[in-house]
Amino acid sequence: MSATWRSVFTYNKYTQITARAVRNSLEETHRLAAEKRGLTLLRYQKWEDGVGGTQTVLNPDVETSDPKKSAAV
Repeated sequence: MSATWRSVFTYNKYTQITARAVRNSLEETHRLAAEKRGLTLLRYQKWEDGVGGTQTVLNPDVETSDPKKSAAV
């Protein structure tokens, strides 16, 4: 069967496992750069009447000094 992994875990878990395997197979310099790209900053913002409120960071320990703006901002 080609899709036996589906009975064990979700597609998101499958992609996490494969991404980790690829990153671990890279040279040290490329691996470090790939791991930095894998960090995610999670924040939300409540919108009312077309105006965005204050952004709330949900995982502040990942916060960088110069966060990138999304295309929607």
